[in-house]
Amino acid sequence: MSSLFLMVTITDRRSTDAFLQLYEQRGVDVNLCTVGSGTAVRETLATLGLEKTEKAVLLAVVTEDTWRAVRTDLRRKMRIDVPGTGIAFTVPLSSIGGRRALMFLTQHQPLTLKEESSLKDTRYELLLVIANQGHTGAIMDAARAAGAGGGTVIHAKGTGMEGAAQFLGVELVNEKELVLIVAHTLEKNRIMKAIMDGAGPKAGAIVFSLPVTDTAGLRLLEDEEPVQETSAQ
Repeated sequence: MSSLFLMVTITDRRSTDAFLQLYEQRGVDVNLCTVGSGTAVRETLATLGLEKTEKAVLLAVVTEDTWRAVRTDLRRKMRIDVPGTGIAFTVPLSSIGGRRALMFLTQHQPLTLKEESSLKDTRYELLLVIANQGHTGAIMDAARAAGAGGGTVIHAKGTGMEGAAQFLGVELVNEKELVLIVAHTLEKNRIMKAIMDGAGPKAGAIVFSLPVTDTAGLRLLEDEEPVQETSAQ
């Protein structure tokens, strides 16, 4: 596929609406919004000019061209480089479960599909499942049946879901669960397919994967023996 990224924005919760409006102007649908709090010690906060406040965490899928435009807006309009405003970064996606989910996640962005060409040789991948609240059990049952181990669940609120029925054939509610599963790369496609087939239509599950090597520092397996197909947890 073309270059796709998970864009993560972390900012003061009071600034959430301003960031959402900017992203909407650029055709970016923020798929999940959750809250958190900073963990920096008092001395670090003082050095960076930050206050210990409740944070908003925004997740969206963007193309490479969209990210370039958004990055410019973040710097010029949101002054994100000013200490205390927030941060935004991207992580490359390695795959998305199903064309309908792909089109839904990028529906307002120009997208040209290409062959996958990068980060194929990672040992592990992080599977992210966005689903309606209350369906974690079915999702994990399907994932475990395909070889996955345990998972971690984060509760969040969905945004930009008005057009979901058009692509996924199911109305998506605002209350969301984000399920994180680490799996061997050789098992990734099987687990993703099992979740898509076994979660059930009411779950409204969207599945995509991230190369763990980029986020956890695992080296590429260029000179190693093939990985045995065992559970990853």
